[in-house]
Amino acid sequence: MARFIIALVCLGLSFGSFGEVSAADILKLGVLAKRGPAVAQKKWGPLTAYLSSKTGKKVVLIPLSFVAIEPAVKTGKIDFLLANPGFYVALEKQYGIKAIASMLNSRQGKALDRFGGVIFVKKGSAIKDVSQIKGKKFMCVKKTSFGGGQMAFRLLSEKGINPFKDTVLLEGRKHDNVVMAVAAGSVDVGTVRSDTLERMESEGKIKVSDFVVLEKKDDDFPFVHSTRLYPEWPFAVLKHVPAATAQQVADALFSLQPDDPAAKAAKIAGWVKPLDYSPVSECLDIVNSLAK
Repeated sequence: MARFIIALVCLGLSFGSFGEVSAADILKLGVLAKRGPAVAQKKWGPLTAYLSSKTGKKVVLIPLSFVAIEPAVKTGKIDFLLANPGFYVALEKQYGIKAIASMLNSRQGKALDRFGGVIFVKKGSAIKDVSQIKGKKFMCVKKTSFGGGQMAFRLLSEKGINPFKDTVLLEGRKHDNVVMAVAAGSVDVGTVRSDTLERMESEGKIKVSDFVVLEKKDDDFPFVHSTRLYPEWPFAVLKHVPAATAQQVADALFSLQPDDPAAKAAKIAGWVKPLDYSPVSECLDIVNSLAK
C-alpha cells in the first residue's frame, strides 16, 4: 500500500510539472530544414533553449521542409518562422507575417547580413560561361529556394536565359545533394547559396578547388558567389502572436552574443533589427514572370 501511495504522489507531481507549462507559454518556432530535420535540430535547437531561458516561455523547434512552410503558416501550426527571404516576402504578402529580426551570419571573424547564390560546374567542364547553360541539366535546391535557386534564376534572366524553359531544371532538395550531383557528373550545372561549398569543404565532403564558379564576383565578401547579395534570413512572427510576446523574443534575439553556445551552434554572430527585403521582392517578381 505504501508503494502504491508513493507512486500516486509521484504521478501527481509529474502531472503537476507538465501542468505548469500552459499552452500560452509554449511558442513554436518553425525553421526551414534545408539540410533535413536532424541538422536543423542540431543547428537551431540551442537557440530555442536560449529563447526559453530568456523569455520564460517554452520554445520548441518545428523543422519544416520546403513544402511544409506555407501550410504551417496558413494553419497557425507555428508562432514564429525562420526561413529564407523568398519565403518571408511571399508569406508577408499572403498572411501578414512580420520580420522582428535579421540574422547575422558568421564567417572568418566577420558578421555578415547579406548572402548570395553560387552557380558552379565541375572542374574540367566544357561549360565556361552561363550562356552555355542552355539545354544543359541545371540543378537547383528547390525552385522555392531563394539562395539555392531564385537568385541564380534572376542572374540567368539578365543574361537572356530562362532557366524554366532554356535548361533541364532539376531539384536536389538539399544543398549538399546539388553539390554532390555536380561532383558526380549527373548534372552539368548547379546552384546553391553562398557558404555551402566552403562549409562542405570544412566538413571534409568536397574540395572547393574541384569546382569552377561561373560569373564569380570579385569583392570582399568572404564566400564565393555569382549573384548580387541579398539580406540574410529574417526571424518572423505570425499575426496571432501578441505584440508583447513578439517583443520579448526580439529582445532576446538582439541580446544573443557571438560566444553564446546558441550562436556557435548556428554559426551566426547574432541578430539585428529587420533589414530591407524589397530587393527580395524585386527578385521574386522577375522569377515569377519567368515561370509563367
